[in-house]
Amino acid sequence: MRASKMGRWRALVLIGVHVLIGLHIAHWLTTGETMTPVEPAEAMAFSQSSIINAGLIFFVTMILLTAIFGRFFCGWGCHVLALQDWCRHLMLRIGIRPRPLQTRTLVWVPTLAFLYMFIWPLVYRLWIGDSLAVRGTEFMTVNFWATFPGLVIGGLTFLICGFACVYFLGSKGFCTYACPYGAIFAGADRIAPMRIRVTDACSQCGHCTAVCTSNVRVHEEVRDWGMVVSPGCMKCQDCISVCPTNALYYGVGAIPLFAKPRTERAAPPPRRTSNRYSWLYELLLVAGFASSFLIVRGLYGVVPFLMSLGVAAVIAFLFLTTVRLLLEPTVEQSGLRLKRAGELLPQGRAFLVVMLVLGAFFGHSALLRVQTAIGDSAYAKVEPLRRSLLAAPGQVPVKPEWAVEAIDDGLAALRKVEAWGLFPTLGNSAKLAWLHALSGADSDSSRRALDALRRGELPVDMHQLLAHTALLRADVPAAHAAWQAAITERPDLPEAWLAYGLHLARAGDLQTAREVFDRGAAAVGDSPGLYYNAALARAMSGQIGASIEWFERALAINPRYLEARENLAGAQASLGNFTAAVEHFRLALEQVPEDVQTRLLLVRSLLGLGEREAAIKELRRILKIEPENAQARAFLAELGSS
Repeated sequence: MRASKMGRWRALVLIGVHVLIGLHIAHWLTTGETMTPVEPAEAMAFSQSSIINAGLIFFVTMILLTAIFGRFFCGWGCHVLALQDWCRHLMLRIGIRPRPLQTRTLVWVPTLAFLYMFIWPLVYRLWIGDSLAVRGTEFMTVNFWATFPGLVIGGLTFLICGFACVYFLGSKGFCTYACPYGAIFAGADRIAPMRIRVTDACSQCGHCTAVCTSNVRVHEEVRDWGMVVSPGCMKCQDCISVCPTNALYYGVGAIPLFAKPRTERAAPPPRRTSNRYSWLYELLLVAGFASSFLIVRGLYGVVPFLMSLGVAAVIAFLFLTTVRLLLEPTVEQSGLRLKRAGELLPQGRAFLVVMLVLGAFFGHSALLRVQTAIGDSAYAKVEPLRRSLLAAPGQVPVKPEWAVEAIDDGLAALRKVEAWGLFPTLGNSAKLAWLHALSGADSDSSRRALDALRRGELPVDMHQLLAHTALLRADVPAAHAAWQAAITERPDLPEAWLAYGLHLARAGDLQTAREVFDRGAAAVGDSPGLYYNAALARAMSGQIGASIEWFERALAINPRYLEARENLAGAQASLGNFTAAVEHFRLALEQVPEDVQTRLLLVRSLLGLGEREAAIKELRRILKIEPENAQARAFLAELGSS
């Protein structure tokens, strides 16, 4: 069998892909800003918040091209596949030939992962009544690495998705049993007219199947269908390169979705099932995968989704192998002879020792995940209190009984996470800082917030918490410094700008407060809250005319911003623009038809226009809502109406 000529070309292309990735990173490091990551996972921004970015455009483009040319991107453009091919090459060099895992259940993991990542967020948003309309674009970013793991987790991801998945699950094991993007590419491949096809020169030698690293039985598929119909085919074209009769080619023709077997051929032999697991073993694989995924995902606050899928697939296989060692007389795996004729061999004993250590680690991790879940649940319950604290720093929110219980439960659980963990859990200190702040333990909250800042946990929130605790001890300069640090950390977020400006306004420094709101509005760009408060600061300073433009900016972003609408109407009325005032008061009343005070302001504007009858009509509506309203009765008496 001759060697494939395509492997070298594919390696060069994949090296080029990594060079482009390196240039992208270098551009960001050099300039501080670059195009958003060109990576399929970035398309989740559209599923979650209808934001279009470079990753979404790239992903959609690759899906459409796959529907024409077949699943070529996986074979020629994926950096994870390059890693797997390299790992397989190294294993072959030392005499290890990875064997594919033959399972009927784990092959559905990529599809489920794709639905969870990209479809479920859309379904959930529809369920809660959120609009799916496009909200904006993000083609440039200064936080290029925000969605990527650090060097340690990135390195572990490569080890798991590369070496471990290839060794235990076979060539392209991660692609087959974990990759969510491969699921949609495989689906698009089913309608692709361009694919590997065969001529009558085929001699059924099997060379094509022998070199296929995608575990496709090429010689059987071209015999039965005249083409490769498996969506696992990644168009590497190794099979074409080694065909001794040049019978295979990449070309256009019938699509596999509607293809029929070649009737002129003899019926294919029964599909081989000797390498398949029994349904009991399949259920054990599913149980091992599900339990390990739930334990590993988010462990210590750092294990990402894709790495969790790879780890879960490997652990599921190891778990099943352990069961087989206990039940079967002979067990071998990728060159390792674990058990023979009922006798456990030295390698088998070493394997069981490793599995005992892994079992202890996963059991300990499961306890941590339970406590983390309890703490996270409590943290989520008190979100309204956290928002109210940020809106009124320097004051401890009034806590109902359920909140006190949730805070106590959360503190107890997260302290256990900290005490029991083998490593610090990312985000734990920030959550403890929040819960201590809500409980009134200000010194503990400050200490935890400083710990969180050293670990890079929720820096904007932590600086704002430090501002809150500084105000509680009457250290106003420290509070201002904390807010300014929060703004410096993320100037594109409105929360710190708002908290700082509102504190200045409450202290009577309207001039500085207005400057903070103005700078915040310029930095954030689309915050109705900043525009509204900038307008309010102007109005309270006597700059009524200047405030109108800022109220209108807030309403342009959020037309249902009731406070902005009412204050805009009031500003127009104070300037004598009663027509505009009436229009905005009526729009406000569409949102709150029972609001008596707003109706009284509408009455004043109607009277300013000289519309006496309309004013009387509104006063009678007020008396239907509040029959004893003294102001409405006084107005009616003045107008000579009862």
